[in-house]
Amino acid sequence: MNPEARVPWGQSCPNAEELKSGRCFFVGCALRFSAIAGGARLKGRRHMSSVLPIVCLARHGETAWSLTGQHTGLTDLPLTERGELNAHSLGWRLQGIAFANVFTSPLKRAVRTCELAGFGAEAETDRDLLEWNYGQCEGLRTKEIREQRPDWQLFRDGCPGGETPDQVGVRADRIVARVRAAWGNVLLFSSGHFLRVLAARWLGLDAGAGNYFMLETASLSMLGYEHGRSEPAIRLWNDTRHVDDRSAAVPTRREVDRRIGEDSS
Repeated sequence: MNPEARVPWGQSCPNAEELKSGRCFFVGCALRFSAIAGGARLKGRRHMSSVLPIVCLARHGETAWSLTGQHTGLTDLPLTERGELNAHSLGWRLQGIAFANVFTSPLKRAVRTCELAGFGAEAETDRDLLEWNYGQCEGLRTKEIREQRPDWQLFRDGCPGGETPDQVGVRADRIVARVRAAWGNVLLFSSGHFLRVLAARWLGLDAGAGNYFMLETASLSMLGYEHGRSEPAIRLWNDTRHVDDRSAAVPTRREVDRRIGEDSS
């Protein structure tokens, strides 16, 4: 089947044999099958389900600074109109998945995304989910930072007056420990650079390896395991099929980058 195809929520997966084998690439199908299988085991025997849990990572929706490429750490910006619409779409994408715990960064862009996705009432805030503290780089675009430090790389150098990659990694490790202690699936709402470090630490890589994981606003990613809890893996990354760049009459990030390039040329 075409990996880009989509199965609407509530409908059966046409790839029944793949679903039964656990190899179906449709996110909703895999999770629904896991829930059904886990429930069947619990009905027959009183012990923990052998179905391995999933950790869903939800990056917040678009903000004015994510649109222009400015580093947004602890500056508490609201979502744009498109950011709010795409947060709603993210909630649609998560329908049908049961979560034992939902955690969100206390920053309003993450909290609002969580609320619009339908999880505000059950979410718990955790300051370890805060975005990277960019210090003196706050509000600056990468191009502006490199005018002063041409070889600067966030995931290697960190930010003067802010956090180093290892310091962000320490926070990510606490989240990993908390998630792995949970009973069932977990949903996290946070920001792009922090979630990239979290993915690296989930896999046992250095925090700086987060440099290799790109994340778009309002994206959905999933962490999990392959054969057991000793084999952490990424099951889905930076999925934005639910995001509609045409959902608001404002320019997209790509359009803004193009206009900035034209202005500076």
